[in-house]
Amino acid sequence: QVQLVESGGGLVQPGGSLRLSCAASGSIGSINAMAWYRQAPGKEREFVARIFKIGTTTYADSAKDRFTISRDNAWNTVYLQMNSLKPEDTAVYYCAAASLLTGVNWGKGTLVTVSS
Repeated sequence: QVQLVESGGGLVQPGGSLRLSCAASGSIGSINAMAWYRQAPGKEREFVARIFKIGTTTYADSAKDRFTISRDNAWNTVYLQMNSLKPEDTAVYYCAAASLLTGVNWGKGTLVTVSS
C-alpha cells in the first residue's frame, strides 16, 4: 500500500498563493504517477494536475498557467504550487498515487478556501 498525507491548505485571499504538499510512504517504489484532484462543495471530484515518474506533467485547463505540480526525486513528496487563486478554486484537494502494485491510493484531503 501507499499512504498519502496532504498538508498546506488554508484560507487565502483572491490573488494569493498556496503550496500544497503530499507526503508518500509505504510502497513508493511502485508509484508510476501522482496527481492532485479537488472537490468543491456540491460538485464531483475533478482532476487538477498529474506528474509521471519520468517527469511529464499534465494539467486541467482550469489549472494551466496558475498551478505547478512537482516532486522530489525519491517520490517522497509531491507539491502543488497554486498562484493567482480564485474563489472558484475553493475545494478539498486530494493527492492520489497510481501504484503498479496496489492501484490508485488516495489521501484524506486538505481544505483550500479562497475568500476575502
